[in-house]
Amino acid sequence: MRCPYCHADNDSVVDTRAAEDGYVIRRKRKCGKCDKRFITLERLQEGTIRVVKRDQTRQPLDREKIRRGIERACSKRPISSQQIEQLVQEIESEIYAIYLLEVATEQIGEIVMRHLAKTDDVAYIRFASVYREFGSVSDFINVIEPLKPKPN
Repeated sequence: MRCPYCHADNDSVVDTRAAEDGYVIRRKRKCGKCDKRFITLERLQEGTIRVVKRDQTRQPLDREKIRRGIERACSKRPISSQQIEQLVQEIESEIYAIYLLEVATEQIGEIVMRHLAKTDDVAYIRFASVYREFGSVSDFINVIEPLKPKPN
């Protein structure tokens, strides 16, 4: 691993720990040349699932795109970075558990919405409004109606 400070390729691992429920290995390293410390993350590289977009083009599944969409939906909401990372991990795990080679963007969007609905109603509505391309107030009402508390 190259040092991010001096770019030397001479480091030693100082500490190793599991992170993200064992899906990631976090290593603390020390450069042998400049003695600075840095952290690396190792993530399991699963089989590449291709995402089928609405125009039928295909591209590899990108967890960062999922994260960015969730972060936009959760903007200014009381949701921590750890919660967002946990959501991304759960969504990615679900996709790899269900789909082998390809998954449609619509299916990813539905999975994301299901997880957001359990986490935060406002983030769910924000994501749904973009994902489902709301064009009228009735579109919002149709999504909000099931979220209303039931009278006793």
